[in-house]
Amino acid sequence: MTSEAMRLEVITGSVREGRVGPVVASWFAGQARQHGEFSVGQIDVADYALSTSMSGSPGQATRDALDALSPRLHAADAYVVVTPEYNHSYPGALKNVIDWHFTEWHAKPVGLVSYGGISGGLRAAEHLRQVFAELHATTVRNTVSFHGHGPWDDFGGAGEEEAAGAARSLLDQLGWWALTLREGRGARSYRA
Repeated sequence: MTSEAMRLEVITGSVREGRVGPVVASWFAGQARQHGEFSVGQIDVADYALSTSMSGSPGQATRDALDALSPRLHAADAYVVVTPEYNHSYPGALKNVIDWHFTEWHAKPVGLVSYGGISGGLRAAEHLRQVFAELHATTVRNTVSFHGHGPWDDFGGAGEEEAAGAARSLLDQLGWWALTLREGRGARSYRA
């Protein structure tokens, strides 16, 4: 067992103008830092110009984006994906980032934080579970979801305590899976 801190990347999945994803991701990253089990980084999919045309020989902008993003995803022991719900699912830009990678996700845990409308983004989260299962990643059971008008209603109000409790539960599960799967990957190569 290694004493090196586990690396968590918190991924902001929305690129829409006026999005609140960065606010939610920053809040969750703060919760993860307080939790203390992870070294925490943040990835915003809006910062990476990945082509939507998948190619074995992508253009320079996509190669540059992959050179910056892929090593971070590879080095992570765990991920938390922050997603809104658009039309009963998650954003296309998030799917694009996921699809440009494959082995980076293998045998690693993923936590889901969602927001949007009456469902709190849970339909988007459930769709992501299917995608990550196909990529040999394990999604943890507990989630954080913000229902109603948006997460800004919960920050600083009575809802923030409830959301913080949900974040702690998610991080506890994520920590268990991250450690267990890191040790497993260290003991034996994972084959997809």
